[in-house]
Amino acid sequence: MLPGVVYFYEQEEMKMEPRSNQSSKPAGSQRTNQKQKKEKNICPVYKKCGACQLLHMDYAAQLRYKKEQVQTLLKPYGKLEGMIGMDAPEHYRHKVHAVFGRDARGNVISGVYKEGTHIIVPVENCLLENEKADAIIQTIRGMLKSFKIKVYDEDTDYGLLRHVLVRVGYKTGQIMVVLVLRSPILPSKNNFVKALRKEHPEITTVIVNVNDKSTSMVLGEKEQVIYGPRYIEDELCGMKFKISPRSFYQVNPRQTELLYQKAIEYAELSGRETVLDAYCGTGTIGMIAATRAGKVIGVELNKDAVRDAVAGAKQNQVGNIRFYQGDAGAFMTSMADAGEKVDVVLMDPPRTGSSETFLSALVKLKPKKVVYVSCNPETLARDLKYLCGKGYRMRKGVGVDMFPFTKHVEVIIMMRLVEK
Repeated sequence: MLPGVVYFYEQEEMKMEPRSNQSSKPAGSQRTNQKQKKEKNICPVYKKCGACQLLHMDYAAQLRYKKEQVQTLLKPYGKLEGMIGMDAPEHYRHKVHAVFGRDARGNVISGVYKEGTHIIVPVENCLLENEKADAIIQTIRGMLKSFKIKVYDEDTDYGLLRHVLVRVGYKTGQIMVVLVLRSPILPSKNNFVKALRKEHPEITTVIVNVNDKSTSMVLGEKEQVIYGPRYIEDELCGMKFKISPRSFYQVNPRQTELLYQKAIEYAELSGRETVLDAYCGTGTIGMIAATRAGKVIGVELNKDAVRDAVAGAKQNQVGNIRFYQGDAGAFMTSMADAGEKVDVVLMDPPRTGSSETFLSALVKLKPKKVVYVSCNPETLARDLKYLCGKGYRMRKGVGVDMFPFTKHVEVIIMMRLVEK
């Protein structure tokens, strides 16, 4: 495990401290060099790509740090029960995105953008990413020359291959490969797929996505399936879910099960409640909640995700859930205006948190309980301030480390409407 490696290097660093003043370099300089050597051994691109802000810390220390940071933000509203970590916190990302380009010498490279830039940091193997996904990306990079496929250049707007997206089913092992191209024509596409699957027969679907715009968005609007179905399946909490290229699906499935189980626990369902799942995505948490609730209503703006959610409910034979495509805030306002009631709202907004329009609609609907799943404690604290000013009170909360070695963390909060 990586934490053991980090601990080993820390111990070596201590043993190598000079015991006399005979060294030709100052002790501070030696410590700096040893720290740099340790970081290089952990990851060759540490501090270059910007993804692993906490890689220098022992994993137990990371959990303590995250708990302290979240608790400080939420202190005015309630207390955090703890921080749920991972037993083996490496290679947890089952959705891997690689951008393709060339280095200063003209060599084809693939990797990630340096944080806040469009400078590509080459990555061979990442401690966060699924190892099979990394291997597939390396194989594709090696195939480009023989298939005469040029990588895209942002400066000249020339070239074909822009990105590769790989999604891996944690329980099923199914693998999706999405080739993001500048134009829809992939040379010798059948032979390309055949050669790729010869190296990686686990691949179950290959999709060409066309992104012909000058944009920071990875995926374009047009897609063409060139092998298999247009989706993969995975399992969470005993249910199967279909995942298409654009569908939101948590990147860390191991922790997602714990996250959703805790959220359902916080909802305190008895089997009679009406539950509204806002920002429902592919309907994962809503379908799990449906096994313990009277009925569930899922609302999601992304039409592809809604389509996958409907298919998932049918596949899992969940008959007490309905999905609607639209804005969750507008949907709640319409429900409140029609005099309809819900007992519990489950909400899992993006990193920007919820808009005041959404929160205002939530207050107007007046659910007895709100279970808020947040990937950004800062916007969570902001939204809590608003809701607590409108009659809600935080009753409990817990952190779930979905993103080890990074500064990011998920938090679940349960709030109740205080009766006046």
